[in-house]
Amino acid sequence: MEKGYFHEVRCLGADGQPVISMVPVVQELARQGLKYLPERFIREKMDAPPFSSNVGEGEEGPPVINMHNLNNDAEAEHRAMELAKLAKVAKEWGVFFIKHNGIPLDLLNSLQDMVKGFFSLSFEDKKESVGSYAGTDNLGYGRTFIKSDDQRLDWIDRLSMRAAPKNSTLGLHVWPTNPKDFRTVMEKYVEEARKICDELLQALAEALRLDAKSFLRYLEPSESIVNVRVNYYPPCPRPDLAMGQSSHSDGSVLTLLAQFGETDGLEVFKEAHWVRLAFPPEALVVVVGDFLEIMSNGILESPRHRAVTHKDKERFSIALFYNPPLRAEIEPVKELGTGEIRYKKVVMGDYLKHYYDVQPGKGKQAIRFAKV
Repeated sequence: MEKGYFHEVRCLGADGQPVISMVPVVQELARQGLKYLPERFIREKMDAPPFSSNVGEGEEGPPVINMHNLNNDAEAEHRAMELAKLAKVAKEWGVFFIKHNGIPLDLLNSLQDMVKGFFSLSFEDKKESVGSYAGTDNLGYGRTFIKSDDQRLDWIDRLSMRAAPKNSTLGLHVWPTNPKDFRTVMEKYVEEARKICDELLQALAEALRLDAKSFLRYLEPSESIVNVRVNYYPPCPRPDLAMGQSSHSDGSVLTLLAQFGETDGLEVFKEAHWVRLAFPPEALVVVVGDFLEIMSNGILESPRHRAVTHKDKERFSIALFYNPPLRAEIEPVKELGTGEIRYKKVVMGDYLKHYYDVQPGKGKQAIRFAKV
């Protein structure tokens, strides 16, 4: 291992005391052309069952939602059919693809250029371009969710930013200065992506025969939170032994995921096995988060999902997490009329603290915090 290619991460040592752990930079390991997988990245026990099935091999994947048909000016018959399809896929999968989302193709191309431009930099140039803040939702460039010095690691590098509320990271060096247009392009994307999330939350409420603002009312425009995380999965010498991102559900209302490069990597746990999804061309993926599960009283469930690695291909994804302010109190929508209330009222900040303490890499545990 070449000197200096480590992230410094605060975590707990074997004696339970705080320590600084030196975590290898995955991209730099890949650049060295390793033929073996370092021990700390070998999964002791993969999420059972360990094998995946691709969509198309005896199982149909989630349908693609056409955003054009969800517009209020769409033909009534087409809109009703699309709302019914949306309700069905959200209930059965908790994850679905969208097309005709309105984001200009040139913006997505610029976004891809910015992301790939950042990760093409040397490690030293990345560290100079952006900082790392473990105490602020692990923002900046580095590794997240490292709890202990002996923790098994995912084969991933990350870059995290808070894009809203405006000026919420004022004074923090969390936005890359290289490439120079990175922040401008990302903020344009976030503006468009946020519109999509708002439209989908209204459509999901209507699809469940609720008032259109039932879910969206928690997301006050000037104070709701948008976190963005860029995930980079370099080529891995032993994809059979490693995990790009361990099994988890999302601590969000909705997550919007864009992907560049190799499209075969996202897996969803459904009906007791992992299903690997392939992105349709120019589509985005939407994931139901824990908070939407609470709001819908479990009608919509946040899915367990994970990311796998590839031996000879790299993959980039941009995850946008959409949430109410930390002080917001969320609870099941009373108009659902689903009988027994399964979730209690929770404060956003309290839930997220619990989520980061217990959730990452351990399936779907945090939601128990909200159950009655």
